[in-house]
Amino acid sequence: MPLIETDRPSGTVLLHAGPTAYALRVDTGAGTVRTLHWGGPLTLADAVAAFEPDAEGNSFHSPLDGTEELAVDGQVRFAPPALDVRYADGTGSVEPVVDGYAVQEDAEGAELTVSLRDTGRPLGWRLHYRVHRDRAVIERWTELRHTGGHGEQPLTLVRHAAAQWNLPVLPEYRAGSVHGRWISEFQLRRTPLSVGETTWSSRRGHTGHQGNPWVTLDGGGATEESGEVWTVALATSGSWRTTVVRSAEGRCSVLTGSGHEGVELALAPGETWTTPVSAGQYGAGGFGGASRGWHAYTRATVLPAADELRPVLYNSWEATAFGVTFDNQRDLADLAAGIGAELFVVDDGWFGARDSDRAGLGDWTARPGVFPDGLRPLADHVHGLGMRFGLWVEPEMVNPDSELFRARPEWVLHLPDRTAHTLRNQLVLDFSRPEVAEWALEWLVRTVDAFDVDFLKWDFNRSFTEAGSTGGLTDARRVFVEHALGTQRVLDRLRAARPALRIEACSGGGGRVDLASLARTDQAWVSDNTDAVDRLAIQHGFSQVYPAQVMGAWVTDSPNPFTRRSVPLGFRFHSAMAGVLGVGGDLTRWSADELDEAAAFVARYKAVRETVQHGDQYRLGSPGDVSHAVQYVARDGAESVVLQWRVGPTGGVPVPRLRLRGLDPGAVYHVDDDSGTLPAGVVRTGAALAAHGLAAELPAGEYASRMLTVRREV
Repeated sequence: MPLIETDRPSGTVLLHAGPTAYALRVDTGAGTVRTLHWGGPLTLADAVAAFEPDAEGNSFHSPLDGTEELAVDGQVRFAPPALDVRYADGTGSVEPVVDGYAVQEDAEGAELTVSLRDTGRPLGWRLHYRVHRDRAVIERWTELRHTGGHGEQPLTLVRHAAAQWNLPVLPEYRAGSVHGRWISEFQLRRTPLSVGETTWSSRRGHTGHQGNPWVTLDGGGATEESGEVWTVALATSGSWRTTVVRSAEGRCSVLTGSGHEGVELALAPGETWTTPVSAGQYGAGGFGGASRGWHAYTRATVLPAADELRPVLYNSWEATAFGVTFDNQRDLADLAAGIGAELFVVDDGWFGARDSDRAGLGDWTARPGVFPDGLRPLADHVHGLGMRFGLWVEPEMVNPDSELFRARPEWVLHLPDRTAHTLRNQLVLDFSRPEVAEWALEWLVRTVDAFDVDFLKWDFNRSFTEAGSTGGLTDARRVFVEHALGTQRVLDRLRAARPALRIEACSGGGGRVDLASLARTDQAWVSDNTDAVDRLAIQHGFSQVYPAQVMGAWVTDSPNPFTRRSVPLGFRFHSAMAGVLGVGGDLTRWSADELDEAAAFVARYKAVRETVQHGDQYRLGSPGDVSHAVQYVARDGAESVVLQWRVGPTGGVPVPRLRLRGLDPGAVYHVDDDSGTLPAGVVRTGAALAAHGLAAELPAGEYASRMLTVRREV
């Protein structure tokens, strides 16, 4: 069966997305494209029959509202538009005409393109839909073009959503999203959706710590493992806006695109603007099923090196901060290799006049007084220990106290007639300017080659303020989206030039985590907060859409440098082992026993990381429970790994048994417990582990944890 089926007489198009279906109607008579169905599987005959005549409208309501694939501002429409345009004469009313549609299918999937234009005005747009084989996620984007000829005036895109997603009519709606701040990212919230417009956005020029560009919707009754869930995620790294509209008439739509309010885009004659991809997924397996669908999609279609195992890294930041020297990095590298690290990353402080955050950004040469021979001797030492060598970089930033700023002050984003407010003593370079992007690419390639660098931690430590491009653009605020696109082009060219290079996305922690960033990087630094207890809630929210194999997590010192909380080393490791394990403590202060214990945990992680990084993830409870766990099941089903935590005493409250998921009911499994709370040699069937489960007791103490390894009997 083709992935996209059509019925030309009725204008019905049916997209098969894995076990789900998406149906729309291309209505040439009415000049619009309408949503028919987004949910469980349908046949084409079902989709043709799904169209219902419009209910009677009136002078206060339009039957088009909440039903169109990309609503415009014009004709009889009252709902918020997904596409809002202002022509040279100041008007903006649009009267669409459908010019037709086309379908293309290849070995990977299929694509639908629907072409529309405005009657008598120089604007055309194409709605794009892409489905992948065996994936429930549908990709959508919009291509907008000024169709006028030479001498025509520019037009302005006031709103330019990538897509409009219309849900079935439900009695109630509940929205789920993540919110937070620096060092407290990805805090999950699910709240009833009010009538009106609910908007989440970033006005900062990057994805942001305060939110993330995805939203889930359900009827209020979905649970972790059951119920219908719709999710929409936007693949953008700049400013963004997602608006969920619940109308008084009972409809619900999601409008999502790049830029926040006021970020308008001018199109000259012949110019085209292509929105970022908006990806949507429907599933009936609850929030856990939705997460597993997103994880599988990200591995299959987003990540550039999805099949690789992410290495255990050591990062020197919390050990030395800006006090980087050859000797202290060498000593830390020796200790890191001793506990089993596979990648050694030198963080901030290795370049320019960088002995604090006040100077040096932009001057990307090794500090001459610290590394007179450059970083190659250190890289050679690290490689000699059998580890890869990594560097921290922040290409998009500059200190006013730097040689670069003194030479090129016009390269920064702040407006020349406004006060330049520095944050973290730095300003943002304008990556929408080709000359800035070329400069960055040149020094990045030169640095990677000169120092034999295997890995870059690419940071972004400041949001935009007083921002507007100084490159002569009439719509200077478009830099809130164009800067990120310029950065993406640099990343694409860097990876093409040096295919073996691996990159971690970072923005003061989790301020730049999104599908567009992950398409160009290999993992993400989720938060600057390395407290093992705080990380449980951060990682819980992160896992709603993003997979464990991109979730960087470190074991650091106790007391934690941010929270001053003291947590046992085992708990710290179990928390970090839920993703891509890293170590960031000052190993020179760890005792011999702690180093031995760390080496044992690293070895244990390496034995199961294939399952953790590439397996299906099941959340067994949440961080707010007395005790909760995360389970991973290997692709072949032969192994499952469970990480379980308890924070504080139980207070006499019975702890529910640990009932596992995703196992073969008829298979026999051996269970090993690294904490010793389960007796040795536990053997259970998959059915018993799911129905009856395991005792959830954990070792004594305020912070208790364990790892269970469940292996199928051969």
